[in-house]
Amino acid sequence: MSAETQTPTEPAAVAPRRLAIDLRQYGILAALVAIIVLFEVLTGGRLLMPGNVNNLIQQNSYVLILAIGMVMVIIAGHIDLSVGSVVAMVGAVAALAMSEWHLPWWLAVLVALFAGALVGAWQGFWVAYVQIPAFIVTLAGMLLFRGLTLVFLHGGTIGGLPNEFVAIGAGWLPNWLGTVGRTDVLTMVLGLAACVLLVVFQVSARNARKKLALPVEGLIQLWGKAIVASAAILAVCWQLANYSGTPIILIILAALILSYNFILNRSVFGRHVYAIGGNFFAAVMSGVKTKRVNFALFVNIGMLAALAGVVSTSRAGSAVASAGQNYELDAIAAVFIGGAAVQGGVGTVTGAMIGGLVMGVLNMGLSILSVDAAWQMAIKGLVLLLAVAFDLVNKRRGGR
Repeated sequence: MSAETQTPTEPAAVAPRRLAIDLRQYGILAALVAIIVLFEVLTGGRLLMPGNVNNLIQQNSYVLILAIGMVMVIIAGHIDLSVGSVVAMVGAVAALAMSEWHLPWWLAVLVALFAGALVGAWQGFWVAYVQIPAFIVTLAGMLLFRGLTLVFLHGGTIGGLPNEFVAIGAGWLPNWLGTVGRTDVLTMVLGLAACVLLVVFQVSARNARKKLALPVEGLIQLWGKAIVASAAILAVCWQLANYSGTPIILIILAALILSYNFILNRSVFGRHVYAIGGNFFAAVMSGVKTKRVNFALFVNIGMLAALAGVVSTSRAGSAVASAGQNYELDAIAAVFIGGAAVQGGVGTVTGAMIGGLVMGVLNMGLSILSVDAAWQMAIKGLVLLLAVAFDLVNKRRGGR
């Protein structure tokens, strides 16, 4: 009786696993769409008028810039309460550099960014190396830098800033390609280019995950996202093209969003940030230089707060001691509404941008409806509370 020999068979090709849909992120996006539709109806179509779309971008640019830095800090398990005061102080430094030190506007901007980096290094030293909780360090910074703002401005205002500087926050790209009727051609070309880049990035990211045998999105989900996002981009560009064209600050924001998405998702530094927030002890045991990463995070948010200060001062056309009031609360709210976890380890730049737009649309819609400022604050507080509660409930359900 002879035993049958078994011939090895070729392993069957393993189909790539489907990537689970991030219901939290899509829920925030759906909430943003619902809020836009609601206010568009309540305001009789005034919310999405070209001028209001332009103002939505320019008026909320500082929140979006701050939210980019804040989401990284919160992912790592920290918080920064000082950014509003840093915005005011750096705005004062930039105005002084141009009005009293007689520096050219571009050099004043570099001086402002350097000042922000110094502020971040100061706070990062206490957090990373002395290991004082970030809440305490930045709370002290909020008082310190607000006081320095009053010292620099002597309680007054510095105006008469150069037109080139003012254009950073309140100007538009020249219509180099001309217009068709009232429509700025350059704005539409930039919109089409953004749509093409969006599709290329999504497809390349999917292919990269597929090669590594990681879960990937289904093609229907991939192209559905691309089509919806492209339609939204073109709709915004159409409104801007029929107003004054592309705001300069929109180009700055686009560059920041692309850069920081890459840093968080594709770089070693980004992985270390998530590791520190997800499990600090495991990150230390894995060899992550936690002190260096934390120090770099605060230098980074200091520079972004400085940039927000430049944008805020340029849009206002002057430096005032009261600038930056509650900016830190708007940025933190944007991050948490955008899906960041209170405990750290979770969050995205895209989610923070969506959260910032939710806050911006709420502000603009309520203002158009002439809702009292006190009620506007109450509504925004309620939205923040509900967003964080929704996040915690989802995590508890996932744990069970």
